[in-house]
Formats: sequence, C-alpha cells, structure tokens
Amino acid sequence: MRSANATQRTFILLLTSVSLGFAAILWPFTGAIFWAMVLAILFQPLNRRLRVRMPRKPNLATFATLLTCLVLAIFPLTLITLSVIQETTAIYSRMISGQLDFGAYFQQIYAALPSWIVQILEGLRLNNPEIIQQKLSTLATEAGKLIAGHAVQLGSNTLGFAVSFGIMLYLLYFLLRDGQGLAHKVRDALPLERHHKQELIEKFATVIRATVKGNVVVAAAQGALGGLIFGLLGIQGAVLWGVLMAFLSLLPAVGASLIWGPVSIYYLATGAVTKGIVLAAYGVLVIGLVDNLLRPLLVGKDTKLPDYIVLISTLGGMSLFGITGFVIGPVIAALFIACWDIYNQPVPVPDTDPGNSTTARSDS
Repeated sequence: MRSANATQRTFILLLTSVSLGFAAILWPFTGAIFWAMVLAILFQPLNRRLRVRMPRKPNLATFATLLTCLVLAIFPLTLITLSVIQETTAIYSRMISGQLDFGAYFQQIYAALPSWIVQILEGLRLNNPEIIQQKLSTLATEAGKLIAGHAVQLGSNTLGFAVSFGIMLYLLYFLLRDGQGLAHKVRDALPLERHHKQELIEKFATVIRATVKGNVVVAAAQGALGGLIFGLLGIQGAVLWGVLMAFLSLLPAVGASLIWGPVSIYYLATGAVTKGIVLAAYGVLVIGLVDNLLRPLLVGKDTKLPDYIVLISTLGGMSLFGITGFVIGPVIAALFIACWDIYNQPVPVPDTDPGNSTTARSDS
C-alpha cells in the first residue's frame, strides 16, 4: 500500500506543476490581469453601494460600476497616452529636421555664463562647448529615437493592446461581481492563522488603494500646475510638458523637477532672469510643495510606510516592472514588513500547568 507521505508528495508535485503551467499560460496577460485587480479593488466600494441600492440587480450594479471606471479612469488615461505619443513623435521629427536643436540651447547657455563659472569648467576640462554641444545633440537624438521607437511600437501593436484591454475589462467585470468570494477562497487556502491572513489581505488592499489614489492625485496636481505655469510663461507644448511632469511625478521628490528645472536654468543663463526666477520659485514652492505635502498624507499615512521606503520601493519597482512598478514596489515592501511583523510576534505557549487540568477535572 502507498504511504500517506508518498501520496502527499505526489499531490504537492502535481499541484506545483499545474500551478506553474497555469502561470505560464497567463504570463502574456499579466499586465491586464494586474490592472484589472487594481481597478477592482479601487472601485469595489462603489460597487457595494450600488448593490445596496439595487439588491435584486447585482449584474446591473456591476455593469454601472464598470462604466463609471471607464469614464473616470480608463478613457482619460487612454486619450492622454495617445496625445503624448503623437506629441513625442512630432518632437522627434523636429529634432531630425534640425528645427529643434538642444545643442544650440546649450551653446546659448554657455555663452551667457559668468566668467567664474567658465573658469571652473575650464578646470574640469569642460571648456570646449562645441564637443559638449555635439554630445548633447547626439544624446537628445538617441533619446528621441528611443522614445519615438517605443511610441511606434505601441502604435503598431494595436491588436495586442486591444486584446489585453478587452481581457482587462472582461476580467474586471467578474472581479467586481465575484471578487469578494474569490478573496475568501484565497484567504481560506492560505496555510496561516486566520487573523494573520486577514491582516495580509487588508494590507494588500490598503497599499494598492493608497498608492494608486495617492500617486494619481499627486501626478494630476503636479501636471496641472506645471502645465499652467508653462502656459503662462509662453512655453510651447505646455500640455505635453504638463503630462510629462505628471508621469515623472511618479518618482517621489525629484520627478517633476526634471522638466521645470532645466527650463529654469535655461532662462537664467540666457538673460530671461525674471522668467527663470518665477519658474524656479514656482517649482520649489508650489509644485514641490504638492509632492512634499500630499504624497506622505495620501501614500505613506495609509500604508504606514516610511517615506524612504516608499521612495526606494517605487524606484525599484519601476526599474523592474516599468510603469506598473509604482504600485507593485510599495505593495511588495508593505507585505515584506507585514510578514516580518507576523514572524516577530511571540508564539503563544500552551498551558501545561497540571493544576489547571486537575481543576478542570474537579469542575466536571
């Protein structure tokens, strides 16, 4: 007869094999599945409220939640993405034709520098503006070629995008409708104490809500404020630069300054001192203040993560997983801390006092 251990090992091997096979099948659509889960967690409170108002029509309540998600989140983001792709391709075309030359901008800055800065550059052997101008032009061209290449690749992969988008919407509907039941099944399958499982699931949902909502609010605020000041200063492509600042704001502390900082330096170096000072002061006191105030309140407060953990996990997540990493990184960091907190909790010692058993027997 087969032993119980052999049966258990065989079943574990079978379970592991089919799980890995199923993960391999789903791997091409991990992005769609992940964002369906994220949107389901974000819009589940709305879905519950609609179900309370329509108790006999759960499918209709779920469909109304899905439409709300499309109108508020997916359609605006899709339009912005298409606009950024179009503007990026146009800028790359201007760079190729010579209408936009970042090396020439550097030449203007270098010519306007004070003599003491020029002496410092000479000491650092950076006194040949032609070579630096050529390197900057090459770097800008290569960067534009890379960005435009990704934009063209995204545009040419329309079929794959449409399939992933359809899978995300289809899965989102069922996660909104049956998500609570699925969460209970996952919780019951975890071989942990019930309160530990509940703590990890709540931490997972809380971090996703806080990270997505917090970063979206910060990005929208910084992008709108940056686009506004660029428009007031007469900078061309204010909408595009605002969108880029919104995307770069996903990098805490330094994101939006990568756009307004060089523009401010250019103004100061080329004699437009008033514009340079206004842009620098606005960037530090207004755009930077939004990041310094809102991000800790919306992200760090709910996740109960230190600011430096949020920064490092966001950067690391984006370096590994791309744009999706701004959610995955903090989630992994929060679960890492939660798991170690559970591990460090004292293990309850069973009561072995013989007096208690004697008392129990006498009571019975």
